[in-house]
Amino acid sequence: MKITQLLRPDLIKMEITSKDKTSAIRELAELMRNKKEVKDLDKFIHDVYEREQLGSTAVGDGIALPHARSEGINELIIAFGRSSSGLDFDALDAKPVNLIFLIGTPKDDVGTYLKTLAHLSRLLKKETIRNKLLSAGSPQEIIQTFKEVEG
Repeated sequence: MKITQLLRPDLIKMEITSKDKTSAIRELAELMRNKKEVKDLDKFIHDVYEREQLGSTAVGDGIALPHARSEGINELIIAFGRSSSGLDFDALDAKPVNLIFLIGTPKDDVGTYLKTLAHLSRLLKKETIRNKLLSAGSPQEIIQTFKEVEG
């Protein structure tokens, strides 16, 4: 599944105001409130926090991919947020995180979820993409960045 099929302007926060990872996850999750893909937002947030306790989802290079398979989610959903100043996300490389993709999927949908996570991870390894996401001026530019690389 293409990221452009999942990202929508209403699920993009150009500047996160939170200063820590727990608050940032909640801030992005709030973008998902009352969306058809979400059955129980509080359950999903709880599941994301539980997943974070297993190990940080900050993968390095200023990127975090907090995620959870959850009974609170009806279908795959992604919210994106950016922090210009960077957040401490317990990253593997100990660097602050600037780009956060919060991913939720139904508990029983392992295949699509893993493919999407892997696809997004591959794209974000490219410094040019990360730089475009950091400099984008609008949600439409964020989406356009993915359109350019996904075709």
